[in-house]
Amino acid sequence: MSTYTCCEENRRAAVDAHPTLNGIDYLEVLDLDAPAGSPRQRTLMLRLLKPVPAGLTIENVRITGGERIRRVGIEWIGIASAPPAAATPAEQAYFTALPEADHVLLVRTDTAGDFSTYRLQLVQGLGNDAPLPGFDPRLSSVDFAFKVECPSDFDCAPTHDCPQDPPPAPDINYLARDYASLRRLVIDRLTRQLPGWRDRSPADMATTLAELIAYVGDLQHYQLDAIATEAYLHTARRRSSLRRHALLVDYAMHEGCNARAWLHVEVSGAPFALPAGLRFTTRVPGVPARITPDSPDERAALRAAPLVFEPMHTAMLRIDHNDFAFYSWGDARCCLAVGATAATLRGHWPDLAVGDVLIFQEVLGPLSGVAEDADPARRHAVRLTAVRALDGGSPLADPLDGTQITEIRWHADDALPFPLCLSAETDEAHGSVLVEDVSIVLGNNILVDHGRSIADEALGSVPAARLQFPPAAGNACDRAAPEPLPPRFSPTLAEAPVTRQGTVLKTTVEHGLRRSERLTFDPDASASAALAWRTADAIPAITLESTFGSSVETWTARRDLLASRGTDTHFVLDTENDGSAHPRFGDDRHGRRPDTGTAFTASYRIGNGPEGNVGANAIAHVVTTEGRIVAVTNPLPACGGVAPETAAELRRHAPQAFRTLERAVTPADYAEVTERLAGVQRAAAGLRWTGSWHTVFVTVDREGGEPVDDAFAITAVEHLDRYRMAGHDLRITDPIHVSLEIDLLVCVQPEAFRSNVRRALLDVLGSRVRADGTRGLFHPDNFSFGQTVFLSPLYAAARTVAGVASVQVTRFQRQGQPDPTPLADGFMPLGRLEIARLDNDPNFPEHGVLRLELHGGK
Repeated sequence: MSTYTCCEENRRAAVDAHPTLNGIDYLEVLDLDAPAGSPRQRTLMLRLLKPVPAGLTIENVRITGGERIRRVGIEWIGIASAPPAAATPAEQAYFTALPEADHVLLVRTDTAGDFSTYRLQLVQGLGNDAPLPGFDPRLSSVDFAFKVECPSDFDCAPTHDCPQDPPPAPDINYLARDYASLRRLVIDRLTRQLPGWRDRSPADMATTLAELIAYVGDLQHYQLDAIATEAYLHTARRRSSLRRHALLVDYAMHEGCNARAWLHVEVSGAPFALPAGLRFTTRVPGVPARITPDSPDERAALRAAPLVFEPMHTAMLRIDHNDFAFYSWGDARCCLAVGATAATLRGHWPDLAVGDVLIFQEVLGPLSGVAEDADPARRHAVRLTAVRALDGGSPLADPLDGTQITEIRWHADDALPFPLCLSAETDEAHGSVLVEDVSIVLGNNILVDHGRSIADEALGSVPAARLQFPPAAGNACDRAAPEPLPPRFSPTLAEAPVTRQGTVLKTTVEHGLRRSERLTFDPDASASAALAWRTADAIPAITLESTFGSSVETWTARRDLLASRGTDTHFVLDTENDGSAHPRFGDDRHGRRPDTGTAFTASYRIGNGPEGNVGANAIAHVVTTEGRIVAVTNPLPACGGVAPETAAELRRHAPQAFRTLERAVTPADYAEVTERLAGVQRAAAGLRWTGSWHTVFVTVDREGGEPVDDAFAITAVEHLDRYRMAGHDLRITDPIHVSLEIDLLVCVQPEAFRSNVRRALLDVLGSRVRADGTRGLFHPDNFSFGQTVFLSPLYAAARTVAGVASVQVTRFQRQGQPDPTPLADGFMPLGRLEIARLDNDPNFPEHGVLRLELHGGK
């Protein structure tokens, strides 16, 4: 008799409905539920579809199978409704209590089988394997296992060996990929299938269908070629593909950044807060400084397509803060020196507060006293760190004449980079008169950035799924329903390019174990820090709002979704080469996938790249209904606008991105990561055993010869802690400065003045930044660790001075250590942690001495 494997077994139900035909329903092995005194796994309870026929003997029951235990004998059989006498009283009570006990045949074996499969058959007798009379041939045997209740890691359900037949391999000509070859292939196939087809005209329906199939196939092959092209970094053309390839090596492709500028707002009337929704535009001829929204002036300005800037924070505007005057305490011909971080203002200004930004501006030419001669480069923004307008509750005043004053101090990072003239005497051509207020101070300054806001742009709704995953190939009996393929919802924004904002002004907000960042104005940052950030950290200025039923949620943009959880409402804004942008959502693992039917609206800004780097005084209009705003201007040029990274730049930079050192093991590693700190020129490191553990001593050469103080050491240790190897302690140390002692014998030309030549030599060979912006020869940034000092640059620098006929170095040694060797050799070698120094400062003669002996001249 053949054995079939079927997905649906209907035989049992049919036999059960038959009036006389009997059969086996199932078999149970009495194991854990056996009564007390009953042997485990030796009692088989065979349930039949109908009552057990009378007269059955041991010869009618046959047990076969097994691996280790092949011979399983039968001690007795009986019907559960009338158990045999061999059963114990407890067993008899258990058997008779079974439901429909007359349908259960009891079989007691002499042993428990092994873990393999056995078969129990009801046969006519010894030597006769035919089924019992009145029993269905298919239901006269059953497979079972003695150990079915034993713990197991395997599935005990029977498996059906009924796999699906593999589909036949299609006859594909892989050389047919374009329209012409595909058309020829389809027509040839039709010719074979339709021997009577003779018409080949374009109007024939079969020809039309063949050409349509060839057209679709051509498009499909183009898509396949495009997919293969986008699969590799060096061939990909789409910007989204390039971005994802770069992300595989942890390189973030940037989309540029918008520009920022400090804007001065001139106001009138009572103090007021900066209104919401302000827009500032670049200059448009013929349009007033203040433009009323939705007016003819605004329409005229929009036709000129000006650049739009918007404020990044709020501020309180006061007419008294439009401008301030410096107070020089009665002195004349004064200036603020380079590096100044404090000044005095004329007048009592109690409303000036720490965190306010002031702009110093030269408004008159120092030599002419004319506004047109003012140097536009003499402008600088500072953030106040201290304001003193009161003295014991009374206005601060000059004790000499009672003039009210206000003392201010600003951030050290905003130290004045140039001398700022406060008062001057004009030249003879302009009357040699004293001019006051050559430079003034502008208040009411706010930070603005390039970009125009677009609010509540409808993006549509998430569509329903149209495609489905086919069920996985496997058992043909499985009725697996196809799974719907989640739709791709990636709407394109109507306008471009989307603004990308730098994240230098940010506040970190802690939410348990999560960190979120929001762009804010940091009052503790310097004014210069507000205009410096990493382009790679710029994020798009866009938020999405979703509506699903009565639920409204806000979605925020991220650079990527790798750190997003499956429930986070985050998205990535993908940008293509034409500037178009579309949001990309998560997959419920990294970022949430929006549900079908969710409607989205977008609020974003447009305006990005270097076009926002407008010059000074280029921003001249404000769109507002606030009549107290008189005029606006940007005294300083806008900066920070960067174009998106090109494909060529990405292919050049991305393959090397993973080589960035992110750990410090060797001393060279510690030196390299230390040099990433701002203001560090060079660093050297050494590893020492201090008796208990290894300590890394990092010696730092700061820019400008700045000292390695405690504040910098703390900053450096915090920076190195993320890179250091476990078990390494850190120490930040000063470099070893080697003071030089140099004597020069200079012969001056007859027509030159010795005093002028001396002054020029001290300037060229000095340690400061010269008036033309170049460094003196012994400026601290010209030397670093272990750098040999040569005589040849000294001769070359001295000969550039006008009036020098000849020069000779008569002494060249370490200060206080007479040694003719360096002078004879022409160079002075230094140790690994030594740095040459020659400040020639009379207040600190131990920092190096330069002596000049001049002869000749006047």
